[in-house]
Amino acid sequence: MCKPVHQVVEFNAKPKDVYDAYLDSRRHARMTGAPAQMSKKEGGWFTAGDYIVGYNLELVPGKRIVQAWRGNDWPEGAYSVLRLDLKAKGKGSRVTVEHVGIPDKFREGVDQGWVDFYWTPMKAYFDADRK
Repeated sequence: MCKPVHQVVEFNAKPKDVYDAYLDSRRHARMTGAPAQMSKKEGGWFTAGDYIVGYNLELVPGKRIVQAWRGNDWPEGAYSVLRLDLKAKGKGSRVTVEHVGIPDKFREGVDQGWVDFYWTPMKAYFDADRK
């Protein structure tokens, strides 16, 4: 396995709002522009877009989301672990991302995918929500 993906991103939304939107199927889909079936329970399964499937390992409302996560083209049974830590920063939030266990050949795509398919559209979503 390759080195972890580590990113820090800030949003114009409180940590609870980011947490709630990420785990809500309709809001997740609206934020990312891709279909999503999310679960709000530990052990619950989720899908995002046509590419991501996994299940929730740990959920701490407004503070942390930990998921077993995989791309549909990864080797059978290969899962990574995604950890999103949410903290207040001014009137918004800072999300620290640690994504470990990604198969080497997919790391670069996952790293850039977070920016392209999550952080950029999520920033626009929360900025529009503030207007």
